[in-house]
Amino acid sequence: MTATIIDGKATAAGLRERVAAQVAQLAQRGVVPGLAAVLVGDDPASHTYVDGKERDCRSVGMASLGARLPSSTTTAELHAEIDRRNDDPAVSGIIVQMPLPDHLDPIAAQERIDPLKDVDGLHPENAGRLVRGDPRFVPATPLACQVLLDTYGIPAAGADVVIVGRSQLVGRPLALLLSLRTANATVTMCHTGTVDLAAHTRRAGIVVVAAGARHTLTAGMVAPGATVLDVGINRDEHGHLVGDADFADLVEVAGAITPVPGGVGPMTRALLLQSTLLAARLQSGMPLALR
Repeated sequence: MTATIIDGKATAAGLRERVAAQVAQLAQRGVVPGLAAVLVGDDPASHTYVDGKERDCRSVGMASLGARLPSSTTTAELHAEIDRRNDDPAVSGIIVQMPLPDHLDPIAAQERIDPLKDVDGLHPENAGRLVRGDPRFVPATPLACQVLLDTYGIPAAGADVVIVGRSQLVGRPLALLLSLRTANATVTMCHTGTVDLAAHTRRAGIVVVAAGARHTLTAGMVAPGATVLDVGINRDEHGHLVGDADFADLVEVAGAITPVPGGVGPMTRALLLQSTLLAARLQSGMPLALR
């Protein structure tokens, strides 16, 4: 059996087209959504990610209104920069690119963002709304996993879902998202303290691996026909991007699988645009169209 490849790149392209059409409609009413990515320091990967987000904005007609700050930026300076974006009516959504330099507190930075502009969904107010089952903004990577399942007709309802990883960016919000009544999955969240990880993953119909380490999930750890969503981003010995799953072996066992690159990643970026559009609609008092 060869798995169906879940093509996040093609799915994201379709979503960007829909977002662009709605951005154009808003522009006719005098509203241009704007995304502000606040980047601190010289981390090359962060600069690459933010460059990509800025290109994505331009590709759908959104304004890119971010800031790039030196590594020496103080907490007061970073918070003042976030405050300026909070107060700017041209800015619909704000993200603070991680990681921050060690002397800056990422949680304090996330809490500084106006909850109505928190398109990453990490402010306590938005995280709390997800916990209580009334989400407004959801972190883009967990939402990408759900959208890809829906797009490929893979039902979460009634499924045993095992998530490997418990980060605030992926594992925890995804567990909440898939356990809501709208998804209705039975979710197990595994982590570094889990005893016999394979015993959990082998019984799952859907496995999401977001552990941050190559070969965390191998072919012997999944049931034949299971769906595998790989959220990992790593480099192999040749410098190529690879995920947390052993794709070459799993593609012969799984029923469906996301590649790396080209799977969850492109959808994450496209859904950040969708969240920025949602923020612009909320702030302008217009009907919500995409969720």
